[in-house]
Amino acid sequence: MKRHNEAELLAPAGSFDCVRAAVNAGADAIYMGGRLFGARAYAESATSDEDELIKAIDYCHLYGVKVYMTVNTLLKDAETEELCAYLSPYEERGVDGVIVQDMGVLSLIRKNFPSLPLHASTQMTVTGPYYAKLLKELGVVRVVTPRELSLAEIKRIRDEADIEIEAFVHGALCYAYSGQCLMSSIIGGRSGNRGRCAGPCRLPYEVYDESMRRLGRENERYVLSLKDLCTIEYLPRMINAGVYSMKIEGRMKSPVYVAGVTSVYRKYIDRALRILSENPGEEPPLIIPDREDLRILNEVFDRGGETDGYLREHNGRDMVSLKEKNERRIPDESVIKDIRESFLDRDKKIPLAVEIRGRAGERLSLSFIYDLKGLRIKATVFSEDLLETAKNRAVSPDEIRERVSKLGNTCFYVESIESDLEDGLFIPVKQINDIRRRATDEITEKILESRR
Repeated sequence: MKRHNEAELLAPAGSFDCVRAAVNAGADAIYMGGRLFGARAYAESATSDEDELIKAIDYCHLYGVKVYMTVNTLLKDAETEELCAYLSPYEERGVDGVIVQDMGVLSLIRKNFPSLPLHASTQMTVTGPYYAKLLKELGVVRVVTPRELSLAEIKRIRDEADIEIEAFVHGALCYAYSGQCLMSSIIGGRSGNRGRCAGPCRLPYEVYDESMRRLGRENERYVLSLKDLCTIEYLPRMINAGVYSMKIEGRMKSPVYVAGVTSVYRKYIDRALRILSENPGEEPPLIIPDREDLRILNEVFDRGGETDGYLREHNGRDMVSLKEKNERRIPDESVIKDIRESFLDRDKKIPLAVEIRGRAGERLSLSFIYDLKGLRIKATVFSEDLLETAKNRAVSPDEIRERVSKLGNTCFYVESIESDLEDGLFIPVKQINDIRRRATDEITEKILESRR
């Protein structure tokens, strides 16, 4: 069981662009829904003609990033018949876990996909160790704790149930406990438990007492709209309390939001881990975030302020935004531009070590070696033709290195080259291009196959 010196940064992805943003910004894992049974029915991944989740699994696995699939709505009886057929291609592709709310769904997945890790959604309302122990007996490996728990309550679940903990560290807070709200169903005809929340808590209201006397000020009408959660200060203490997966909310938000928030939390989770390694066995200090990082969080999304939620106290007035966010505020385009250029306009590259060998009368050998996040894979291909001694000008080692390193629009780059080539060889450019292309295809397939 992971603890103290490890943490996972878990980012939201409502589209493939958000997947790219999360990976480029440093996420260790993403969570995403498919076309059915996800609690964000209007996310692009649920409405696109293309299966973005399959695409995301392959993309993330090349970078050593995990993908958790959301199957976290309540299902109707008639829908359970299609659940297994729906899940099968994702399980075969290597999805790393499934987040569930419905106990029937949990049972069906456990029976039909026994090796697929199950995560208990926050809507399961795991508020104490007894329920966590029961879920563990039913095959759950991780619980997503409700946002309403304190650090002490989270620590008790982790210590007594000995189960992996995932907790929200940033993003929207729901006025209802663990998101179990019927308000959208009752006044909007759209159920949040079916992934179609209309967000009635974000609307303005007037509040009256029993004598019809209006309460509150004229400009404080957003009485159910909570400020967004921001827990940077408490990250060392959250990890120390047993939280392994640090979850950012936002599957309906933009790639800019995903990239900006993920990059900031990547920085402070790494700092929190350093603090814990330097102060073992002690109550870790709070982190004071840099003003510039807080500005990034504010620019990518602002709902009228931030709150540290329930980590240290019960609910109160200072958690509610009350006032409408300032739509006339002029955003700082320089911040958005920096985020786009850093994380959205291009993908980060994966390093490869290269070995190239050849002798006259033998086939040219090219090996690509991938070594990332504990996975080491080597792919070796050989030229179709035998090498010959040059009759005129021989190819130079520098030319070989340059041609082998031209990986173009792939996700790889050559970090190092080890060359063992006989002097005076003639190697056609076409031959090098062909062997490089085949080596790239081979290493890609081997990486993906190893994660399926």
